[in-house]
Amino acid sequence: MLKVGLTGGIGAGKSEVSRLLAGYGAVVVDADRIAREVVEPGTPGLAAVVEAFGESVLTDGGALDRPKLGAIVFADPGKLQTLNAIVHPLVGARSAELEAAAGPDAIVVHDVPLLTENGLAPLYDLVVVVDAAPGTQLARLTALRGMTEEEARARMAAQATREQRLAVATLVIDNDGPLEALEPQVRAVWDQLRQRAAAHTGTARPAAPAE
Repeated sequence: MLKVGLTGGIGAGKSEVSRLLAGYGAVVVDADRIAREVVEPGTPGLAAVVEAFGESVLTDGGALDRPKLGAIVFADPGKLQTLNAIVHPLVGARSAELEAAAGPDAIVVHDVPLLTENGLAPLYDLVVVVDAAPGTQLARLTALRGMTEEEARARMAAQATREQRLAVATLVIDNDGPLEALEPQVRAVWDQLRQRAAAHTGTARPAAPAE
């Protein structure tokens, strides 16, 4: 098994890279998706969040009101730390289960937004960073996600800097340009992952799928 950490700042395009890698054959463990699952209604995770932040972070239907909680934690580093202390252990445990189920020959890509912030790089055989300039991130967040500039800057400020992410990178995907420039880079990274996986196991990997 080759364990890969995939990360990038908000708005850098990490989700698109993750989607492409899954299409090539990677087993993707999506930390964001798991983070949503562990705080679904009826879970111990949601109960812990309500205990920490109060019932005001729930919708009328009893689900987590993510925009409301996000506005609270991204404006207060202490509250963000409290939330992370609840959610991260749950995400880690579920991620480990999914990795174990992938099989010994898999290329497992852990899609982890806060990989750098949480010092997780040593957990992986290599780290792939999706890189974009802060100005590009800001433009995408306001234009594509409907955030105000203030909201976008707060989300970006809560994450590691570009330089901190690049410092832990084994491979870098430059996503500062148009979408059509991204796919060839991801395919090249996939080829490198296959080669590294083959070196791990001493067996040949199947070729990347043809277009």
